Amino acid sequence: MAGKLLIAFLVSMVPLIELRGGVPIALGMGLPYFEALTVCVIGNMLPVPLIYFFARKVLTWGAERKHVGKFFRFCLEKGERGGRKLAARAGRGGLFVALLLFVGIPIPGTGAWTGTLAASFLDMGIRSTAGAVSLGVILAGIIMAVASTGVIHIIGF
Repeated sequence: MAGKLLIAFLVSMVPLIELRGGVPIALGMGLPYFEALTVCVIGNMLPVPLIYFFARKVLTWGAERKHVGKFFRFCLEKGERGGRKLAARAGRGGLFVALLLFVGIPIPGTGAWTGTLAASFLDMGIRSTAGAVSLGVILAGIIMAVASTGVIHIIGF
């Protein structure tokens, strides 16, 4: 069981896949719901402080490099677009909730990595960012677990 938990944990850390892939994989391997959700949330949240404090600096540095510049510029633009989009949707004072929902609704292009990067562009503050992203990751995990267990199919959606 430890090996399966480790796989779910590591998958949940990967950008773009994150917990949206980790939870279905964990449940598909037969892990209990609560354990799967817990390990995937922790795996998805582990990179958040690193992303917040260092990603923007690394991306700015890499954008000027010959071989990786195009990819790094893409990531910078994605973070900036995400930040502008969040700020526009949130209006005044609603940035925390907007970030929570941005991370929490499991659609492609959203998640802890993009949300944290966008929050760093908005200079949101690490405590607010970590709180909103944590709640969003938990929400996304619950949605993915419910979807993965077939509950949505059973109720007719």
